[in-house]
Amino acid sequence: MSLASWFRWNEPPSRISQRSPTEMVVETLMMELSWQIKQAEKQQRERENEYRKIKTGVDYGWLVSYPKHSYDISPGERLQLEDMCTKIHPSYCGPVIVRFRQVVAEYEPEAQEVSRLFRSVLQEAADKIKEEEEAKKLARQWNTKNRTSLSLATFKSRSRISPFISDIKTISEDVERGTQPTRRVWSMPEFRSTK
Repeated sequence: MSLASWFRWNEPPSRISQRSPTEMVVETLMMELSWQIKQAEKQQRERENEYRKIKTGVDYGWLVSYPKHSYDISPGERLQLEDMCTKIHPSYCGPVIVRFRQVVAEYEPEAQEVSRLFRSVLQEAADKIKEEEEAKKLARQWNTKNRTSLSLATFKSRSRISPFISDIKTISEDVERGTQPTRRVWSMPEFRSTK
């Protein structure tokens, strides 16, 4: 009997999970949230130990046993956060995680505050996605408007700009009747209508 049969090297690789991209985004973001909550608890315990050590002068940290994971978000809040995660496009999953880590590193929150920071980062990302979609929509509308509305380019109006000829009737028309129209020296163009 060969060793290859023991390790099953000859079997075809198992297929990747048939989950949708949205489910994968939700799972990834929620795993990041739970990891950050655990890290915040750990940092909180370390700060408490340092404070006790400074206060008492003795380190009893080696004697204390902590629960593995003491804080957990409520099921209602978890559902709300999962719903917000479904609005995040898969291409934004990485940037959302990076932004969330930056915010957590900046504020160093307590474990209870991590979910609020996560919610604010998700809201910020959802707003950004919405703005980009609106901008794309406006760009599409603008492009289709420009294609269909070429009539403005071919529109010929009855009034034309002629900077050198003046057929505009003036108050002193009776004085000017006998004279030839002079060339304009002013910088303003004259408007005349074609008949």
